[in-house]
Amino acid sequence: MPRFRQYHRLAALAACYAVVAGAAQLSAAEPSMDAAVGLVENYCLDCHNSFEATAGLDLEGFSETVPQVRAGSDAAAWEKMVRRLRSRQMPPTGAARPEEEEYRQALSAMQSLLDQAAAAHPQPGRTDSIRRLNRTEYHNAIRDLLALDTDVNAILPADESGHGFDNVTVGDLSPALLSRYITAAERISRLAVGGAVHGPTGVNVRIPADLTQDSHVQGLPLGTRGGTVFDYQFPAAGEYEIQLRLTRDRDEHVEGLRGSHDIDVLIDRKLLHRFTVSPKDERADARVEDGLRKRFWIGAGPHQVGAAFPQKGASLSEIKRQPFEASFNRHRHPRRTPALFEVSIVGPLDGSGAADSANASSGAAGDTPSRQRLLSCTPTTAAEAPDCAREILRPLMRRAYRRPVTDDDLVVPMEFFEQGYAEGGFEAGIESALAAVLVNPYFLLRAESQPSGLVSGEAYRISDLELASRLSFFLWSSVPDDTLLTLAEQNRLHEPEVLREQTRRMLEDERSQSLVTNFAAQWLYLRNLDSFRPDMRLFPDFDDNLRQAMRKETELLFDHVMRADRSVLELIDTDTAFLNERLARHYGVRGVVGSQFRPVKLKEGDGPRGGLLRNASVLAVTSYATRTSPTVRGNWILGNILGSPLPPPPPNVPSLKDKQESVAVSIRERLAEHRANPACASCHDVMDPVGFSLENFDAVGRWRVIDEGEKIDPSGELPDGAPISDFTDLEESILERPEMFVGALTEKLLTFALGRGVETYDGPAVRKVVRQAEAEDYRFSSLITAVVSSVPFQMRMAE
Repeated sequence: MPRFRQYHRLAALAACYAVVAGAAQLSAAEPSMDAAVGLVENYCLDCHNSFEATAGLDLEGFSETVPQVRAGSDAAAWEKMVRRLRSRQMPPTGAARPEEEEYRQALSAMQSLLDQAAAAHPQPGRTDSIRRLNRTEYHNAIRDLLALDTDVNAILPADESGHGFDNVTVGDLSPALLSRYITAAERISRLAVGGAVHGPTGVNVRIPADLTQDSHVQGLPLGTRGGTVFDYQFPAAGEYEIQLRLTRDRDEHVEGLRGSHDIDVLIDRKLLHRFTVSPKDERADARVEDGLRKRFWIGAGPHQVGAAFPQKGASLSEIKRQPFEASFNRHRHPRRTPALFEVSIVGPLDGSGAADSANASSGAAGDTPSRQRLLSCTPTTAAEAPDCAREILRPLMRRAYRRPVTDDDLVVPMEFFEQGYAEGGFEAGIESALAAVLVNPYFLLRAESQPSGLVSGEAYRISDLELASRLSFFLWSSVPDDTLLTLAEQNRLHEPEVLREQTRRMLEDERSQSLVTNFAAQWLYLRNLDSFRPDMRLFPDFDDNLRQAMRKETELLFDHVMRADRSVLELIDTDTAFLNERLARHYGVRGVVGSQFRPVKLKEGDGPRGGLLRNASVLAVTSYATRTSPTVRGNWILGNILGSPLPPPPPNVPSLKDKQESVAVSIRERLAEHRANPACASCHDVMDPVGFSLENFDAVGRWRVIDEGEKIDPSGELPDGAPISDFTDLEESILERPEMFVGALTEKLLTFALGRGVETYDGPAVRKVVRQAEAEDYRFSSLITAVVSSVPFQMRMAE
């Protein structure tokens, strides 16, 4: 049974006692500040006095600040103290330290006073008045508005990250970026309406160079190996040329081409054509791909395109001879069979766009999901065209602009419609009007206005329409749907029960998957896996198959906690791992066969797998290409798991020297250099001992007991100075004080939800979210609901 369940049995008993004692506690006076004053006087003044004021903090007049904090001011210093005391980082290790009960009493008094002051004087902070949609939000908005899942990455640049997320630093819309949005709007409107295509377009889908293609790829039919599968929006019905290219070595010879091999091209999982390649003499080798090109008639709209090799049998002895799972280059990992390098699609080439009844497949012209969504009416006469256009545009603009649409809003789009209609007919007019909508500031920008008559610094509740946008971009990274907008227009969305119901509804919707692929991917650094390239000499079995499996495992763990509404503590402690065969072999877990991921109940002998700190994805992105990094891992745990981030390193700090080849020096010994430097010790003394607990996992997440010929010492130390023997002690310490992890997760959720960093004045809101979630066993939905109900989420500070 996972350890967190034992904790929650005790928590449940405590909750029952709290119900009985609640009335007496409510009527009692606020906790005495004597414990806090005593702790400061006995343990803090040696460093934080008027003479030294270490870190700029003078606590000699601590007791005199109580009235100011009660009045809602001077709370920032207190919040910083609370954070350090809660993590037991202060007083520092080696100095005289309070007993645990002294910590608890002082924290209880200080937090109670801070929370009461925040309730009387709300400080919700202030998000930017205007923020643009980032690339992910833009993609999702187009998908939900137009039923069009198109790749915008080739048009829009990646967004910069701030406070760990790419929806924070999005206040600017430069002319260059606006030009990109205009280009995107023109292409998307043409695809959505299915307008005339001016010449063929195309796409090249290139397979990662380090992808091993000896086994089945998930998403392709069973009985195939290697290849790729992807979605592509065909702009019009017509003839398209599909060309395949095979991987080649440095001498431009096709790798692994021994004997004859078939290659299947599939559309929507149905066989479209089978190519055959076979060995040729060296002079003809350059032309082996001439036969991998053919034209096909394909209907307009979204189709799944696949290319794969039918699987051939392999003798057991041949399989046994292979030293590595990886097989993707000439020298260290020679391919045993041909592999796909690229799939190119160009078209339509005939320019007609008309369906050939003999060759047409599903998705012929005029029947795409985007046209069905968009073209809700069709005029029969020229006189009906303007009214039909308004009927199409009004509901679309309502969702795109996230508010009711007025007649004035329709003026500009209708001007574009009339121009397009005059040049090319009704659908051309709708295409032109749609492009105008997609470059309108009301679509591209998220704006929050301030009511008139407010005093600077005054807290006010945002409108229900603004609340609807905050909620949808938080949970879906997309625009609100009709249900949300209707409730907002009725001024009912802010009602606690209505908001709670809508939050749960949205979590159950498939669009909440963005919390996995967008929020969790950034919180847990999963996006960094794409650039993770371990040294092939040291980790010869690493390939893109393993990289993607690592990411998928962590995504499925987070998804399981979210979909099943489990306690978020299961992210730390669970007896289930999500594995496919490739990852299971990497971990040494037996009995998992095939490319399909599935939940695996871990049993004795399966090794230490399950929670986040045991996931290869997390262990890899916190390592270097050649070795582990206790410093990086420790810092990651402090900032993302314990909510106690350390300040950035000072300038001109020397990097850790590589080990001398003639001397085997452990990473623990080399890191001692940093701790010997006073400029480094203050941070490394906290980070490194935490990171040492994960040293039994190498840079690609495999379990090990020996490094550099010496037995690994995974012992370390918590920020409070408590010793830990290995990572299991670290996990147990997290579960013993779950408010630390849940508080850290809450801060990350608030940052993502608000699009700004969490400040000291958000401390009371974070603590309230944690308390509310604790009452429901820290279930995922309770945490999200509490965030949505919080003061920072529902209110804003006047400028």
